[in-house]
Amino acid sequence: MVYRVTYRPLAVSDLDRIYEFIALDSPERAFAFVNRIRAHCAKLSEMPERGVPRDDLAFGIRTLSFERRVVVAYRVDDKAVQIVRVFYAGQDFPSEWVES
Repeated sequence: MVYRVTYRPLAVSDLDRIYEFIALDSPERAFAFVNRIRAHCAKLSEMPERGVPRDDLAFGIRTLSFERRVVVAYRVDDKAVQIVRVFYAGQDFPSEWVES
């Protein structure tokens, strides 16, 4: 089964902030990096259970690392993978956890 990958509003905002931070130095590099994050998330459509369960954050949440600088928090339901948050470069994501 192939799952649909969707993004919650906070995850979209997280990606926008990552882009803006990196774009201060290089818009091209920022664009490429965010696209790589999205491509990594898209792979969850085929293997959604590969992330680490993090019920300590919220029920059903899993996390997946990307390039040692990003943590993607997501939830899987019957038909979709929902990207909930995207944390970048040393953010203390358990203490910053908010879900919309």
